Amino acid sequence: MRKVSVILSTYTTKKLVDVSRCIASLKKQTLEPSEIILVVDRRELMWFYRKNIPKDVRIVLSNGIGVSQARNTGIRNAKEQFVAFIDDDAMADRDWLENLCRNFDDPEVYCVGGFVEPIWEKKCPEWFPEELNWIIGCAMKGLPIRKASIRNPMGCNMSFRKDVFETAGFFNPNFGKLQGKSIIGEELDLCRRISQKVSKSKVIYEPSAIVYHRVPNNRTTLTYVFTRSFFEGLSKAIIENESKEINVLSVENDFRKYLLRVSIPSKLRLIHRREKLLQLLAILVSMFSVFVGYGIGKCARIKRSQFAHARIKGKLSNAS
Repeated sequence: MRKVSVILSTYTTKKLVDVSRCIASLKKQTLEPSEIILVVDRRELMWFYRKNIPKDVRIVLSNGIGVSQARNTGIRNAKEQFVAFIDDDAMADRDWLENLCRNFDDPEVYCVGGFVEPIWEKKCPEWFPEELNWIIGCAMKGLPIRKASIRNPMGCNMSFRKDVFETAGFFNPNFGKLQGKSIIGEELDLCRRISQKVSKSKVIYEPSAIVYHRVPNNRTTLTYVFTRSFFEGLSKAIIENESKEINVLSVENDFRKYLLRVSIPSKLRLIHRREKLLQLLAILVSMFSVFVGYGIGKCARIKRSQFAHARIKGKLSNAS
């Protein structure tokens, strides 16, 4: 039976209920984690969570700020040969870890990701289509329905052989959430390096490995859709600016074709129904925002180091 270190991180005391639920779901796994590591970025958070979560959960202080730094700290502190990641506002299905890790029986598999199902704080708005589930960090319509090779997993639900980080490097801290704000693409950036540096490496999507991701009400607004889509486009432009690969954004191009050839026409056929009309408009708003972000990133030739400097400078100025 494989031994796995499960890593989650948080940056606020306001996530105590979420963190507690997540840890409780990890303790009920059919494949029990060897250890659960909670990474925080301030000492006062260490003291707070030590008083409020189970004593057997290891709490470690991040070496920096942002989710990528927190993940890297978790990896460096992990004792086992496999590491799995879950978000602080997610809960794992009972078979989650077992279904992820059985894929490592294949020695060429270095990363496995799973399915992320949304749990709406109230209910899914009628105007929000499944095709935009990626905006809320969940599995979108159009993903494979069976196990398949993929380019990169969703960060809320993924696992790795720990030794791959020594070969391919760790998560790049210039990507990832920073105090709730983000430049997206840390999983893509890492998996690109794995494919380049580890011969015959495989990244697998395992839809039976399920986590349930809470979707707060503030993510169910058109403003959030527009903003999140903009940063998606900007992030992918930054990745493409630094990549020497011709088809580094092939997955995004395929998804755009899916929207244009399948999703949008299907909604146009039912445009007389209010919810289909609204969902169509939401998809168009998102696509427009992605293209704006991508266009700005490409025209300005923005690099991740430049953007990271601006993000950190903005964070520090906001805190002062």
